[in-house]
This record gives sequence, structure tokens and C-alpha cells, in this order.
Amino acid sequence: MILSALLDYYQRLAAADQVPRFGYSSEKISYALVLDTEGQLVDELYDLRVASGKKFVGRTLTVPQPEKRTAGIKSNFLWDKTSYVLGVSAKGGVRTTEEHVAFKALHEQWLADCDDIGLQAVLRFLRQWQAEQFANFSVTVREGLLDANVVFRLDGRHEYVHESLAAQQLRARMLAAGSGVEGMCLVTGQKAPLARLHPAIKGVNGAQSSGASIVSFNLESFTSYGKSQGDNAPVSEFAAFAYTSVLNHLLRRDEHNRQRLQIGDTTVVFWAQAATPEAAASAEGFFSDLLNPPADDASETNRLVPVLQDIAAGRPLTELGLDLAADTHLFVLGLAPNASRLSIRFWETGRLEVFAQRLVEHYRDLALEPVPWRHPPGIWRLLYATAALGKSENVLPKLAGDLTRAVLTGRRYPRSLLTNLIMRMRADREVSGVRVALCKAVLERDQRLGVAGINLELPVSLNPDNRDPGYLLGRLFAELENIQRNALGHEINATIRDRYYGSASATPASVFPMLLRNVQHHLTRLRKDKPGLAKTLEGTVKEIVDGLEERLPKNLGYEAQGQFALGYYHQGYSRSKNKGGQDAASDSIDE
Repeated sequence: MILSALLDYYQRLAAADQVPRFGYSSEKISYALVLDTEGQLVDELYDLRVASGKKFVGRTLTVPQPEKRTAGIKSNFLWDKTSYVLGVSAKGGVRTTEEHVAFKALHEQWLADCDDIGLQAVLRFLRQWQAEQFANFSVTVREGLLDANVVFRLDGRHEYVHESLAAQQLRARMLAAGSGVEGMCLVTGQKAPLARLHPAIKGVNGAQSSGASIVSFNLESFTSYGKSQGDNAPVSEFAAFAYTSVLNHLLRRDEHNRQRLQIGDTTVVFWAQAATPEAAASAEGFFSDLLNPPADDASETNRLVPVLQDIAAGRPLTELGLDLAADTHLFVLGLAPNASRLSIRFWETGRLEVFAQRLVEHYRDLALEPVPWRHPPGIWRLLYATAALGKSENVLPKLAGDLTRAVLTGRRYPRSLLTNLIMRMRADREVSGVRVALCKAVLERDQRLGVAGINLELPVSLNPDNRDPGYLLGRLFAELENIQRNALGHEINATIRDRYYGSASATPASVFPMLLRNVQHHLTRLRKDKPGLAKTLEGTVKEIVDGLEERLPKNLGYEAQGQFALGYYHQGYSRSKNKGGQDAASDSIDE
């Protein structure tokens, strides 16, 4: 299913010349060696690099597909890194010499009988080139060229040698000669030469820089019935080339590529199928905004919010003025690194409007007042709230994939999300608005989906009539902390939250009696300095306590602890906002 969808997408992109044709690949090339017809260098080299920030990187060119290398020596055709083309490398050693010999041997085999002047110039160059000649280049050239990818160009021609008609015809002959045994392709259902090794997939964060595979067999424990490598999952050479090419296209690291998103350790790619390429592009941009709302563009955010409201109100996508077609189909694939292979974290397909509705439900489940963010948060931003020190490298890999899957499918959020949030709040005593919103979202969705045992009141803003024990205890804890701050000053180094939040939210019966005794000392102090304030605060505490049962619960489960955090957040920020103080937006993940 995944490979066939990728193959179909490749064919659509290939028809528009957006991906390389069979046997070719898009690679970063840094320099071109310019030759005359006798194979002599006309100039030292032609610099193809382009500026990327403060450094220069290779230009993306379509070249013959690279060989899949592990530990072996395999030469590319009409291009490669300098260890192969020139026999020079920063590493040096015998292997560099062997790589250069392999490059010369490949081209001697295939170019000897060609009469194209460009191909003959390359062959003459390789026959007369000696690695020692590299020392004749200037120091600057040597430093830039070493281990870079290079191609060939004939002096006076604008095209590169590998782009000529003769080179393309020769490349087709090479592919035909290298074809494997024929068999039934599992992707196309047709008999065709089968790929023994599939091309490398590059661009997945955390995977090997040389590329990784989705389909790969290289140990006896993975094989069966005497078959080896690609024979265990027969895929034709064309289908293997097509699905890897389109994945590399989706995974390209380009600031303009909006079809790629990183969520934890999972690299997410997506594409749309619509009646026209323009409608597909509109759908992909729209889905990108929904999945990862722009946090640095106020105009885009202001445009997205009313769209979310319209979808929540049930308006069809075709009426939103965004050039979205009703029959648009969306494909979402999550890839995670796993040694030399790639794991499929999730694979979801469906109509665009279904995905849009699910994302709207996700934001509705997160709804909280005061709003703890200035912009609708993307999934990867939310995950920071679950990580130690708020660092992306501390996000649990499985949690990232499970949360994304829940958002895309509309199913329950992972249970580990609530557990992780409770543990983080207890560990670092930071009850941020984002964490509270996520706690509420987990409970809200469980209740909406009718999960057994979940019967809670989950207000968006402060609800004084809510009699849930966890919610009331959270409100009470926030009010006791507020009294402490008013009595001792708002600049005190530590409050009861820093010392008792974890135990108060988990085992209230062991902590609250002591806190209620101690608060009397703070109220006594306030009565002397601010009698009116003391009376108001004491009345609020009495109102909350009156709503509790006579006996405080000994323990609170994770659902009740989520309610505790919700009550704490509502009570604390409602008082701050009523006084014209700073609202919850200061507790923003955008900062």
C-alpha cells in the first residue's frame, strides 16, 4: 500500500519533470571539471556551489543514480567524489587508490567504443590523469575540491557530459545490462527485472547520512526458502527506483519544502492527490498549516484561526476560498531511524476534509482559558512540554509517534502522554499552561469517545460549581499559594508549589491538613496589613473547602491529578486576570 502510493505519486511528478527519470537521481554537486576534446583540463575547475547561510553547498543536479555503497567499492557513472574521479581524498590510503582504479575501469569498459566527443574526452582525461597532478592546483582550490562531488563538462558546451544524448543512451544500456532476474513485482503486479538492493533513502533525521532502507534483508535470520536480499520482497527495479526517488524528493532539506516536518524523532512527509497539480499543491500547503501552524508569521496565523472556526462550524472546505477540492486525498507517512533501516511509525490516508476535521477536534480538545499560547501550537511544539528541560532531544520517540497518530486518526491520545505530563509537573513543579492543556485534551477526548471509567467535568475556564475532588484540590492549592505570596511578598524564592506540588496532587490527605494550618499564620499577617484582602482570600478558601468531602482522598489517580492541574491553573490565572495582571500568554511555548 505504501510503496504503491509512492509509485503513483512518482509517476505524477515525473510527468511534470519534478523528479529524476528512471536511472537518475538528484545529488549535490560542487564542481565541474572542464575538458577540451583531448581530455586536458581547460581550467582548474568550475565552481557550482551556491550560498546557504554563511557557507557554500553543492548545487542540486540530476545525475546517473549513485551506486548503493556500504563497505564495498562501487563507482558512479560520469560523476563521483574526488577519491573516485581524481584519486585524492583527505583520508588518503590504499582505499583511495582502489576507488580511483574502479572509476577508471568502469569508464574504460563503457566508453571505449563510444564516438561521442564528450565521452571520449572523459576517457582520455582518465587515461592520462595522475593523482600527483592534484598538487598543481592552488591551495584554495585543493581545500574546496577535496572529497567533493564533481561532474564533467566539455569546453564550449553548456550541458554536462552526463546530460548528452549519447550519455543517456549509454546509461540505458548499462541499466539493461545490470538488470536482475525477472519476477512478479509486489508493487505493480507485473513481471519485470527485480531489484536486489533498493536505492538509499536520505533525509530522515537520525538515520545514516549515506542513506537507509525501508526494504532490506542482509542476515540469514531475515531470509527464507533459500532466497536472499531483495528476493524476499520482490520489487521491480523501476518500482524500487520510483518509490525511493519520490521519498528523497519529499525528504529534501529545502526551506521551501512544506511537505516535510520533524516531530520528535519521526520525520513526517505528506502529499495530496487531486484533480489538478494546483489543487494538490493548495491541499498540501493547507495541511501543512494545520499540522504545523506558522508561529513567526502573524498574518498567516490570523488567516488560519477563522479557517479553523469555519471547519469547526461544519463549513465545507470548498467554501473557504482556499482552492481546495472536495475529492482531494491525502497521504501521511511517518519515518523513524532504526540502525541502517527505517521504521514506519505511522501511515494514514484519507480525504483532506476528514484530516482537517480531526485537527480541529485536536485544537478543540486543547482549548483552555486563559489561552497559553499566542499561536495555535504544532504537535512538535507541544511535545517540548513533555520533555525534561523542554529539550527536543529528550522527547520520548514512541510518544511523538503515538501523539501524531492520535491527532491524525481522531483516536485516543496515548495514555503515556498523561502519565508523562503528571510526572514532569511533579518532578520540576512547573504547571505550565501547555502541560495543563494537554492533560485536559487527554481527558476530554477519552470522555468524548466514551472510554469506560471517564466521567469528568472538564471546563475550559474557571468553573466554581465544579465539585470534582481533583479540580477543587487544585483550586485550593493555588489559593493557598496565592495567600502565601500576598503575605510574604511576590518575590519570594520558593512557594508551597516548589515544595509540595507533587505530594499535594498525588496524596492530598497527607499534605493539605498541614497546609491549611500553616495558612492561618499568613492570614494573621495579612489581617494586620491588608484586612480587606485577607477577608476575601479567607472567604475563597472557605468556599472551596466547603465543596470538598469531610475526608480528603488519600490518593489521586492520574485522571484526578490531571484535574488537579486544571483547577490549579484556572484558579491561579483567574485571580491574576481579574486584577488586570499578566495573563497566561506569558507562559507561552512560543517564547
